[in-house]
Amino acid sequence: MQEDKDARRGAGRVPRPAGRAPTAPRLREAALAHLARFAATEAGLRRVLERRVDRWARAAEAEGQPREAIAPAAAAARAAAAEVAAAMVQAGAVDDAAFAASRARRLARTGRSRRAIAAHLAGKGVDAQTAADALPEGEEAELDAALAYCRRRRIGPFARATEDAEARRKALAALARGGFGHGVARRALDMDPAAAEDRLLAARRDAAGVL
Repeated sequence: MQEDKDARRGAGRVPRPAGRAPTAPRLREAALAHLARFAATEAGLRRVLERRVDRWARAAEAEGQPREAIAPAAAAARAAAAEVAAAMVQAGAVDDAAFAASRARRLARTGRSRRAIAAHLAGKGVDAQTAADALPEGEEAELDAALAYCRRRRIGPFARATEDAEARRKALAALARGGFGHGVARRALDMDPAAAEDRLLAARRDAAGVL
């Protein structure tokens, strides 16, 4: 069993001492290391740093540090995490608007609707106005995303076989669950396969020109 293997591997390990709570300089180093690998919003980066603080607090409690000392130290470290995240914004290392625009374009190309993209950006900590500014505009852009969704799901013009009424009903329901409006969904499903493929190729070329 995998659990038994993991237990045996960890049996001889000595836990690393928790030490002091993360300081602002240590959190800044952690922030820079994270940003070197991942794009992030201010809220997302703050959550990453706060999780680091939470891990320290659990380790400190596990090794027997006094709880009355852990709580204020963790609170101070979380405040430092927020300050570090804000400083990264001021330095230009974190840009919520640029993150939202880039992520929105990528998600639209993979077949996400405006509603789905907005929900994703909200989950990443992007405020409503910044997210709204980043969303693809107009029904034609939404149609491109719906076609990408159809191709990924092999429905509508990308179905492997002719769809009957039941298959069409299920395809409409799938597009609705994906956040696409009924009008856009019907246009996507009714499009000629060759025209749909040409449209997606054109959308990819346009997107490549933006990058």
